[in-house]
Amino acid sequence: MEIRNILVWATLTAIVCVSAAAFYTPIAGAQQAKTVRVFHAGSLAVPLAEAESQFEALHPNMDVQRESMGSVKAIRQITDVGKRADVLASADYSLIPGMMYPEYADWYVRFATNDMVLAYNPEKSKYAAEITPDNWYELLRKGGVVFGFSNPNLDPCGYRSLMVMQLAELYYNDSKIFDDLVLNNTAITISEDADGTFLMTVPEDPKPNTEKVSIRPKSVELVALVEEGGLDYAFEYRSVAVQHNLAFVDLPEQIDLSRIEYADTYRKVKVQTADGKTKTGKPIVYGITVPKNAENPDMGLEFVKFVIGDAGQKIFADMGQPPIVPPEGSGNVPEELKGLVQLELVEPTPTPTPTPAPTPAPKEPGFEAGFAIAGILAIVYLALRRGKG
Repeated sequence: MEIRNILVWATLTAIVCVSAAAFYTPIAGAQQAKTVRVFHAGSLAVPLAEAESQFEALHPNMDVQRESMGSVKAIRQITDVGKRADVLASADYSLIPGMMYPEYADWYVRFATNDMVLAYNPEKSKYAAEITPDNWYELLRKGGVVFGFSNPNLDPCGYRSLMVMQLAELYYNDSKIFDDLVLNNTAITISEDADGTFLMTVPEDPKPNTEKVSIRPKSVELVALVEEGGLDYAFEYRSVAVQHNLAFVDLPEQIDLSRIEYADTYRKVKVQTADGKTKTGKPIVYGITVPKNAENPDMGLEFVKFVIGDAGQKIFADMGQPPIVPPEGSGNVPEELKGLVQLELVEPTPTPTPTPAPTPAPKEPGFEAGFAIAGILAIVYLALRRGKG
């Protein structure tokens, strides 16, 4: 009888331990921070760092992990390399439908603007005391002056820099600006069409003459060079110059890609990158989306809501990057965002891709767990009483 009682109690202990482990394991997992992975343009690094901080304060169980790179490269990480991100934010909204539709995205939101400037260090850049919006291109021509822009194949700021320099020829009525600054110092070429538009072609390797031109993967990498005096001038977004306390030449609106009023002028310049795709000049507008292959699309959507909402708009405004109010949605915008954005009247209709049904989250232990354990104890108790009888 004694041995029987010991076996019964041993069985009871094992059952209770296994049951408790099964019921309570989900709680330990639920307490772990959930990752929100964000791929974004380098020019968004500073405002999105602040957005990350504020978002995580509101959502302590979420961990935003950002990767900053050129917008083209960021998208290729998803479409070509096979990486997965919960949010994609591009410095050129048109890259989302152009490179991600229909397989990797079917909507985007335009949420911020910017414009091109020529940044410099007032203490270390050559001719810094002389430069103005009227003579900047003349000073860049001077011997010993080194200027830079980002790689047009990887970063929208790069192909926009080329557009600015060609538009400058039209605005200042000087047909040699692009030739002297780009054509003679890189492998980038240019041709003029019969309709008066210009096409600049960028090879895989732009082959810059480094004694005159510096080309880096993303525009923000040029900031440190300007700050240290290793580079005299760099084509940057206004927001980047403001965020890094750099002086800059405020370029004319006719060439800085900032105004919808000059959209017809901007369209006169195009850039064909090494992938064979052509970018046409237009006002600078940023776009954001949740890729279709996101691991955590719901959490990605929460971060997008924060970025395009009131708090995010204030962050961008404070950092010299005007938000679009209200944000403008295009495509199959999720229901959760429709109250925050102004939808296009005519939306594109990309081929839909089925979205897998979400896996139901495991239930946390409740009354059912208590009743199950109580039932087990009752059965064992009756077995012991019957054994004693």
